[in-house]
Amino acid sequence: GDSPTPSTRPTVMKIHSRIAFATLALLGATALGSAQIERLTLDQMVSKTDNSVVAEIVGRKVFRVDHPVDGDELYYTTLTLKGRSLVDGRNATVDVTFPGGFINAEEGVHNSEAPSADDIKVGNTVVAFYRWQDNMGGDVAGNGLYASHGGLYRTVEGPQGLVVLGRGEGYALSSNRSLKDLDKAVTTIAQAKKQSLK
Repeated sequence: GDSPTPSTRPTVMKIHSRIAFATLALLGATALGSAQIERLTLDQMVSKTDNSVVAEIVGRKVFRVDHPVDGDELYYTTLTLKGRSLVDGRNATVDVTFPGGFINAEEGVHNSEAPSADDIKVGNTVVAFYRWQDNMGGDVAGNGLYASHGGLYRTVEGPQGLVVLGRGEGYALSSNRSLKDLDKAVTTIAQAKKQSLK
């Protein structure tokens, strides 16, 4: 009765294959959509973060969390940054964390949204935007690097002083900018944000 006959079996298989393919395509599109970096202007970045610093990376640590709900083998990288706030000019030493990283060559996980290994070398001077997160996953709390690699910018010394390297269209810093200019812009935006909250 209900089982397909030999003549209808290929049709049923084609329908099942098409449904499976459509489901996989939909899942793939969903995964791609959720993995995209948030497009931000500098105003939006400053408004959505707690602070930003220009700082030297003085430490880097990767750690693993095994969590009963979020799963095993969650890896995070914490950078220790020592410098000063672009928001208020105060000296700051802060730990900033993001998902991904390797404890050694065999233990860790790659995260396509994380900053590159070259970006996070100890000794680099960077600009980082961050916000406190109560749970980044696995009950890890801390200052999360905002927008993953979109929240970290390398610097180079130029003839007029430090230059912050932009990342292109859609990033808070789309083009290279002098630290002096960026510092002034971030301070101005942060002061306007503070005034609007009063």
